[in-house]
Amino acid sequence: MLQVLRGAADAISGEYLAAQLGLSRAAVWKRVHRLKAQGYVIEGSPRRGYRLLAVPDKLLPEEVLQGLKARVFTGPVHHFETLDSTNDLAKALAARGAPEGTVVVAEAQTGGRGRLDREWDSPSGVGIYVSLVLRPMLPPMELPQITLTTAVAVVRAVRRVAGLAPGIKWPNDLLLNGKKLGGILTEMETESDRIRHVVVGLGLNVNNPGFPPELAATATSLALEAGRTFSRVNLLQAWLEEFEELYGRFLNQEFAEILEEWKGSTVTLGKMVTVRQGPREISGQALDVAPDGALLLRTANGEIVRVTSGEITPGSSVEPGV
Repeated sequence: MLQVLRGAADAISGEYLAAQLGLSRAAVWKRVHRLKAQGYVIEGSPRRGYRLLAVPDKLLPEEVLQGLKARVFTGPVHHFETLDSTNDLAKALAARGAPEGTVVVAEAQTGGRGRLDREWDSPSGVGIYVSLVLRPMLPPMELPQITLTTAVAVVRAVRRVAGLAPGIKWPNDLLLNGKKLGGILTEMETESDRIRHVVVGLGLNVNNPGFPPELAATATSLALEAGRTFSRVNLLQAWLEEFEELYGRFLNQEFAEILEEWKGSTVTLGKMVTVRQGPREISGQALDVAPDGALLLRTANGEIVRVTSGEITPGSSVEPGV
């Protein structure tokens, strides 16, 4: 019904809709009201029929898939008004056999989290909280490369839609003007020496007008930085399209080129940093990122240390995720 209404230049009679869709007039009426309940603005009159006036600012499957230029990352799209965590549901769906390209998206999250199980602020209707199921036939050691590839896709998508250039903080954060714009949470299930499935979660602050006091000094949004709001649907579509292209290159052994693009956007390399790994801390200059995604640090005594996980400080104890 949406496709028919979108393609019409003028109002369409209920009789025409019923004939086109093989429905009764009563069934047409019910579906129109169902669309209205989702936020679609549909004008209806007994004489002229129905006309689509506006679509909701929601990440509904019909909107995400409309015009999406992707071949693999095409859903199914599972949309929720509120969800505990998109990553948790995506992992459950993947365990039940959901295909690669399955998308879980929520307007708001009540139990969103970032790395190290930190709380992630996920207010309704302003951000992108999405998780994507992948099924790469790869060993688990290549998971960090997927996280870095995801970050490059986010940078590309934001540049494309918003004209802004986020910086990437190793291993999984997106920053604008030194503040947290978004984050990536990559989780996997393995069997033997291969990945069974990967869930890539993205949390992105898009149209947030502000943040709670504990986040105001460290978090930002595209709207705050640009002074205007953006289409979350367009941003999500751009990320899926860019990520699909980069993911294909990654699977085709082209990660070296992706890593060079990552380095061109990073805000970590060349800086003096401290990496926390539980009670352990490693300090030094961030020299480079190795081909496997590890961060290379040069400590005060000149030793080169490989860091494969951890949290670069300083950072907020409450983060805006998935």
